[in-house]
Order: sequence, then structure tokens, then C-alpha cells
Amino acid sequence: MAGFNHLFIPGPTNIPEQVRQAMNVPMEDMRAPSFPKFTLPLFEDIRKVFRNVTGRVFIYPSSGTGAWEAAMENVLSPGDRVLMSRFGQFSHLWVDMAERFGLHVDLIDCEWGTGVPVEIYAERLHADHGHRIKAVFATHNETATGVTSDIAGVRAALDAAKHPALLFVDGVSSIGSIDFRQEEWGVDCAVSGSQKGFMLPAGLGFLSVSGKALEASKQAQHHRCFFSFEDMIKANDTGYFPYTPATQLLRGLRVSLDLIAEEGLEAIFARHHRMAEGVRKAVDAWELRLCAKEPKWHSDTVSAIVVPDGIDSAEVVRTAYGKYQTSLGVGLSKVAGKVFRIGHLGWLNEVMVCGALAAAEMALIDCGVKIRPGAGVGAAVEYFRQTGSMAVAKAA
Repeated sequence: MAGFNHLFIPGPTNIPEQVRQAMNVPMEDMRAPSFPKFTLPLFEDIRKVFRNVTGRVFIYPSSGTGAWEAAMENVLSPGDRVLMSRFGQFSHLWVDMAERFGLHVDLIDCEWGTGVPVEIYAERLHADHGHRIKAVFATHNETATGVTSDIAGVRAALDAAKHPALLFVDGVSSIGSIDFRQEEWGVDCAVSGSQKGFMLPAGLGFLSVSGKALEASKQAQHHRCFFSFEDMIKANDTGYFPYTPATQLLRGLRVSLDLIAEEGLEAIFARHHRMAEGVRKAVDAWELRLCAKEPKWHSDTVSAIVVPDGIDSAEVVRTAYGKYQTSLGVGLSKVAGKVFRIGHLGWLNEVMVCGALAAAEMALIDCGVKIRPGAGVGAAVEYFRQTGSMAVAKAA
């Protein structure tokens, strides 16, 4: 078929052409004397995206799941009690990993479409007089349901209880796209991956840690090798890695970090919010609803859209792909067949979002959803037109 295939899943995301070209280079010597001149600024600049002032960032040749694993095995010990909540497929996978590592999980199951239950966290922390809870886990952005949670609120709950537990945050689909402030919010381990807001292919796992987490790692009892903080620190401090790094991805990372710095984090967060609002205007015009139960949960990086009864959301996704060359996200686990997802994060603009909405709208109509053609796209177009001057002013 003629034309591009369009990618609007919540990761991997679209890659800027200059990032793609930066990776199209011959293989290089990762032990060369000149290599540290390239790598050392990478560590400093990625730390700025996390807004980590006093800690450090590790870059692993892995997905975000590898960074999850690195955080657990370096900072915690088998039998440690941790407070976690589950409200979507990715928060579920985090719980599963914790249990496999032998952590004692104090689990709060929440309705899918809601997020981290800050009030219940506060109650559990206040009740933990012996400080048995060693870490609190919070999924910042649950990609399966399009829900963003209040990480500042979790920090406030820890502070109010005067609780020393470490704070772990899954920011895979939020960091670099949604406001995140590691130092200010006292986040000890923040996890992300290259294929979301960093606008790269999958293959790099990022773990940003606080000084407190680094100190805790010295007492942790897990066996570790590939993800070892000690090995990484020893090599990274000299500009190298303890094993072969993904050099071409690192070349792309250099350009993506430059693009992020050029646009500015605040402008990036505002752009993502505006793109997401355009999608939400379209959903309203379709007379459909989001999986997120309330506006306070709305994600600015992915919208999970509930289809009407009798409609299979997987067929909507198949139709968009087969007829309109557009990839949308399927529903996962409990919401399989009930929602489809539009990823609106990373390198994108109004026209790209309108393209995603057009494909979704046509697929919905083809699958039997009663929508007036142009309703959702028109609502997004009007919103973008009305807010265009504001966006230009913020960019300036």
C-alpha cells in the first residue's frame, strides 16, 4: 500500500529523523580513549530529564523491565516488606516481579481505571509503627488503562507519617513527557525506558537513583551481576561500561537529549497535555468514554478508550491496521476486547494526532459504532485551532 504506516501505540513511539540518522553509523570501539568524552555528558544530561540533582543515573542495555529488576536487586533484600498497588497490567507485572524476588508484598488491589490509592498508602504508613515497610512502589503512568497517579501525594504521605521507606516509581511512560520531579518529590528509584518519551527504539533501560538508594544498596542482600550498581559505578565513573554497551542507541540518545533540552521540559509537558486534550475532545464527540474513571486520573501520554457493548476493541485495532495502515494499542488483560489505546507521546504534533483520530474514527464506524463521520476529528481540530496561539506563545 502507498504511504506511511502510522504508529500510535503507547510505545515504541515515533523516532525523529535526526535521531534515526544519528544511529545510522558504523560500529565503534567502546574502549576507545575518546569514548568518555561522549558518554560522561550523557549521564549528566539524562539526570536533568529525571530532575535528579544529587543522585545518579544508570543506563542499561535492556528494556524498562531490566531497570525495574536493577532497582529491586540492588536496593532491597529477600523478605523485605514493600507496599504496592495494582490497577493495570504494568502495575501487575511490577507486583509479579517483586514476588519473584522474594519480597513480602503488602498489596492493594484497585479498580482498573483508578490509580495509586494515596489515602490508603497514608493509612498503611501511619499504622506501620515499626517501620517494617522498606519501600513504597507507585506506577506513575499505567499504560494499560491511561491513568496517571499523584507521586507528590505519595511523598506527602510518607513525610506525614515520618516514614523512612524508600520510594520507587515506574515512570516508563511518563518521564520526559509528564511532569516528574525526582529530587523535589524524594523519589529514590525512578525507572524509564528509551522507547517512550525519549523517542528512541527499545533497548535502553534508565534507572535514576537517589543518594539514599545508593546507601541502601550497600546493605542489600540480593545476588546481582549484570545489573550491579558497584560494577556500573566503577566503569561509568571513567566513562565506560562493565560490558558492551548499545553504542548506536547511545548515539541516538545524545540527539534525543539535545532535542529535549532545546524544546524544554515545561514546553514538552504542555505539548503533551494539549495533544491529550485533543484526543479527549474527540472521545467526547464520539460519545464514548475513557477507561480512566475521573479527570484526575487522565493520562497525557495514552488514552484507553472504552468501546460500546457488543463491539470488540481488538477488531477496531485490526481494522485500523489492515484498512488504514495505522497501529493503535490493544486492550490488555482485564480490559482486553473492551478498550483500544491511542498513544500520544514523544515526537508528535497536532496533525499527527488528527491522523490517529481519523484512523480510529473510520475503524470504529467500520466496526459498527454509531459515530457521525468527522465528529471526533472535527472536535480535535477545533480545539487545536483555538489553542494554537497559546502553544506558539509557550514555545516562544
